[in-house]
Amino acid sequence: MKKSILVVFGVLWASIAFGQRFGYIDTQVILEKMPEYANAKKELDQASNQWQQELQTRHTALVKKKQDFEAEKVLFTEEMKREKWKEIQAEEQKTQEYQQRVFGFEGLLFQKREDLMRPIQEKIYAVTDKLARKRKISFIFDKSGDLTMIYADPTHDYTDLVLEEMGLKTAP
Repeated sequence: MKKSILVVFGVLWASIAFGQRFGYIDTQVILEKMPEYANAKKELDQASNQWQQELQTRHTALVKKKQDFEAEKVLFTEEMKREKWKEIQAEEQKTQEYQQRVFGFEGLLFQKREDLMRPIQEKIYAVTDKLARKRKISFIFDKSGDLTMIYADPTHDYTDLVLEEMGLKTAP
């Protein structure tokens, strides 16, 4: 009984699997040829550098305040020492919050990357969808993502066709 169920399941699975067409693209190759991606990457790098400089400025100012405090604390009363130390800790907290707000998970850098990349990805997906429907392909995988391929037959690589549909195909 179990054998017959397995055989039926195997035949059913084989008929489904062989009736479908598969392919893959390499979005990294496509992205590298898109001028929009180069512009988005440049804009993201500029924003990141600006935020990094702001963070470095804040950190440098904080280190200076700590050094000044250590150098002058002998002149302060206990109350003044506590007050100055609270100011330094508050500044340190603000710097950490800024770093988290900008570079943390779902921070400004993450959001900017999402905003810049979403239209580019949507363009690739739209062209890939159009190509899959036109060629009656059931599944197209992205070779550059988390998908690990041990072997990929180059006849199923549709990267060049997506580039061609986007008008990005260059001479070999």
